[in-house]
Amino acid sequence: MSTMPTDSQETDSELQQRLPSKAPRLEEVARAAGVSPKTASRVINNERSVRTEVREKVWAAVKLLSYVPHPSARSLAANRSFEIGLLYNNPSPGYVMEVQAGVLETCQARRYGAIVHPMHPDASGHLREIIELVSHHRLDGLLLTPPITDDAAIITWLRASHVRFACISPRSHHDVVGARLDERNAAKDIVEDLLRLGHRRIGHILGHPAHGATRWRLDGYRAALEGAGLPYVEDLVVAGEFSFESGVTAGKQLLSLLRAPTAIFAANDDMAAGVLWAAAQSGIEVPRRLSVCGFDDMPISRQVWPPLTTVQQPCRLMGQIAAQQLIEAIEKPGGGQMVVLPYELCSRGSTAPPGDSSRPAERRNPPVRAAATRQHPPEKNHVLD
Repeated sequence: MSTMPTDSQETDSELQQRLPSKAPRLEEVARAAGVSPKTASRVINNERSVRTEVREKVWAAVKLLSYVPHPSARSLAANRSFEIGLLYNNPSPGYVMEVQAGVLETCQARRYGAIVHPMHPDASGHLREIIELVSHHRLDGLLLTPPITDDAAIITWLRASHVRFACISPRSHHDVVGARLDERNAAKDIVEDLLRLGHRRIGHILGHPAHGATRWRLDGYRAALEGAGLPYVEDLVVAGEFSFESGVTAGKQLLSLLRAPTAIFAANDDMAAGVLWAAAQSGIEVPRRLSVCGFDDMPISRQVWPPLTTVQQPCRLMGQIAAQQLIEAIEKPGGGQMVVLPYELCSRGSTAPPGDSSRPAERRNPPVRAAATRQHPPEKNHVLD
């Protein structure tokens, strides 16, 4: 049974009549802007060597004619695919999703496509997989996340093959473009926050051994203890893998010590959430009998109870900027740089001055520290020399 169209509806034929009979061509855009097709193409492809007033005329014509560049024609004209690949191998889903969101935002703004490709942590043949990915999709460049950023075989092949690449948080910052955080100082700051609260026996859960972040955050932990005149106690430092499950296991290990720590700094929020789980299973109240803090400020840090004190690593912004630097390197020889981003210390309800651990845990809501953030800008205007 058919229905008559209302004022807010159109028949298929009426809608078809409103649509342009054919898509406008680049030559029509150039004619409307009063420039050559070559100049119009350079403007639409975001090439730099065009005057501002000419750019404005071309974009006005694009808007007027509702011109949409054909991806295949753009790729053919520039001899590029206008696609990049994002490679990841990280057990923290929150980190991956935030970085990915930032990369996609930049790609959309710069009119690039993106292929998101997982690399299995235990698989061999990563290099062959990457070679096939680049050749099959004709990728203009790759964005590497930890620990792929530090794979010597992959980096060597990319350089030898002249494939542009950018890195997030690489161990080596020299001759590499991308984005990073001063993770050592960030870790030092959050441990110093525990020290200011009065904690003197502070445990630490390491991240995955293949990640540079694991070393930097351990270095920051050690530097804070040294600054307070406290010894480094090996029993208080246990292995983790940046996963919730490893946080539960490591938390149980630390809490089973004859002299258990009064505070635990986990190298990321997923593991810190695992410590909260382990503490709850053992009847240890947070933060009255145990303070817990993490790193990254992932959504889980605000979803658990009590909410986690943590370091805000701007993962989405890191993805945005790393993608920007990669595209700069693709479009201009020698383009792009390593950008250092600021971090914030977020004080929440999972940390407090050490209490009397001899008292049994009580079934009540723990006291919550007033949420606060302290900004820590990087040195040298966010950019490495």
